[in-house]
Amino acid sequence: MDMLVSTDWLADNLGTVTVLDATKHLPSAGRDAAAEFAEGHIPGARFLDLATLNDDASPIVAALPTAEQFALRLAALGVKPGSRVVLYDDSAPRTAARAWFIFRLFGWEEVALLDGRLEKWRAEGRPLETGASNPVPVAPGTYTADLRRARDKAAVLANIDAGAEQVVDARDAGRFTGADKDTIHDLPGGHIPGARNLDFRSVLNEDGSFRREDDLRAAFTDAGVDLARPVVTSCGSGVTASVLLFAMARLGKEEDTALYDGSWSEWGADPATPKETGPAR
Repeated sequence: MDMLVSTDWLADNLGTVTVLDATKHLPSAGRDAAAEFAEGHIPGARFLDLATLNDDASPIVAALPTAEQFALRLAALGVKPGSRVVLYDDSAPRTAARAWFIFRLFGWEEVALLDGRLEKWRAEGRPLETGASNPVPVAPGTYTADLRRARDKAAVLANIDAGAEQVVDARDAGRFTGADKDTIHDLPGGHIPGARNLDFRSVLNEDGSFRREDDLRAAFTDAGVDLARPVVTSCGSGVTASVLLFAMARLGKEEDTALYDGSWSEWGADPATPKETGPAR
């Protein structure tokens, strides 16, 4: 299974894969992901409830889940370890990429995104189911987080001087430069010193599908990112940064990439962290 599957492929393989709806909306959207799932979802899909798949004991907003949380959630959804999983969403921040990163963090091999998301599936007139999913729970698997895939604030702070990893910010240019306030997290704009800026929408086509690989590579290069060197992605709270991680994985670059989970919601809120405004230097 490719890491990015088409609607045609999914329609032909619905009975052989586990489909999970990983929609999570921004509070400002005024939308209820669970209610929308009940109104219409891809046949056989199960609702991941990504909005609650967080480590609430962490001081980070919507922190990555623990291995136990991940195991229990999948078990409750009847997802057996090693299953082939296809993720999709119907949200502006493309939250299925966040779910993809979580699966990869815990060593899941067979996990893919639906290219074009639910929007494309629906636009093509494909069938939808209504109502809540009623999965049959299974025994929880055992998972271990690959700590190489995530960075905390201390690591990002140390990297400012060390410069071993490039930091790439997936937010829009206005918030990155500080021209606009980060209204989502109620923080001033700005960025981590030395960071590059690549708006996550730059790796997507207008219909929400991912751009071709040569276009993806050009987007990173145009943003001043050297794909031969390690990359840490950041954004507001670790969601759209995952879109960039997925895009790099499409280019065969995954082993030396990581997510700064706290992102600007943590960095921007800490008066002790250094901050820059203006374009990337």
